[in-house]
Amino acid sequence: MSIYNVFSNLFVLEVANNHWGSVERGQRIIHSFAQVVRFNNVRAAIKLQFRDGSHFVQNGFKGRDDIRYIKKTEATVLSSKEYAKLIDTIRDQGCIPMATAFDEASVDLCEEFGLPIIKVASSDINDWFLLERIAKTRKPVIVSTGGSSEKDVDDLVAFFGRRNIPLALNHCVSLYPSEDGELELNQLDFLRQRYPQLVIGYSTHEYCDWQSSMLISYAKGARTWERHIDIEADGIPVSPYCSLPEQIDTWFKAFHKAREMCGASGETKRIPQRREVQYLDSLVRGVYVKRDLPAGYEFHHGSADLDFYLAIPLQKGQLSCREIMNGQRAAKALKAETPLMIDDLDSPYATSASLREFIYQRGM
Repeated sequence: MSIYNVFSNLFVLEVANNHWGSVERGQRIIHSFAQVVRFNNVRAAIKLQFRDGSHFVQNGFKGRDDIRYIKKTEATVLSSKEYAKLIDTIRDQGCIPMATAFDEASVDLCEEFGLPIIKVASSDINDWFLLERIAKTRKPVIVSTGGSSEKDVDDLVAFFGRRNIPLALNHCVSLYPSEDGELELNQLDFLRQRYPQLVIGYSTHEYCDWQSSMLISYAKGARTWERHIDIEADGIPVSPYCSLPEQIDTWFKAFHKAREMCGASGETKRIPQRREVQYLDSLVRGVYVKRDLPAGYEFHHGSADLDFYLAIPLQKGQLSCREIMNGQRAAKALKAETPLMIDDLDSPYATSASLREFIYQRGM
């Protein structure tokens, strides 16, 4: 698989800590969303978050219930064996296992599990200790750019570029949840123009609409997407920035609609559909004889206005305004107010079987 295709049209479904330290709940989340992935025939990764539970929180702050991040981190710790069960479930369900590594020991875990892609959170875009450890794996990396400066991203791109490590950048607004007016989707244009060699994606925390931003982001060139996911179960409230299975289903369907509406690559001229060509042929003017002309009459541009006029409809076998007649002769006598047919000329059009067939197939 090429570097581009590692990331292209990849959906990343972020479980985060919504397993709440329960392997069984995590497996239910995986099963619920893997079914939606299969039904919509998309390529998707289900992503966990790895933190070294023994060292990620400084000893003096452990057990602090008044600090939300610390409380949630400690409440959702899983062992390596428990993570392994979730990774196996992701693979069994036909999805790609991924993880966000928040510390160096977590990168070790990514290697131990053979995860094909590592995610870097927006908060760690300039954590060079972590980035150096991730780079040593040589694995493809997706980085979210929420809250970053232009220099932060430039330095990051240069860092992975010098090491020839596949990199994708996600536009991200790190507001949980994000209002529609905070999405800044034009940043996709900025990232694509500044880093044309990279796949650009969109990591979103919006909660109002699961269609519009997909249509817009795809049209702007995003080719990987990320959302947080959760299920309604166990009496645990779902955060507003998380998506339920039915909402992810809507999201995937919007992706297919975006691809259908955008059509072929914007890098080459599209090939028109036959139905479109046939419709336009019905609007093309055909060549009609203006006056009686004898057999052997030679056509020239200078006398075209005297000999012919252009009008609709174009009939099958009739020459059109697209065909140039200069120095060709009438194969027979031509009557005024009749269509000039391909068989009326001694010309390349009349002697080429493929051209004859084409002209007889168009028009009415």
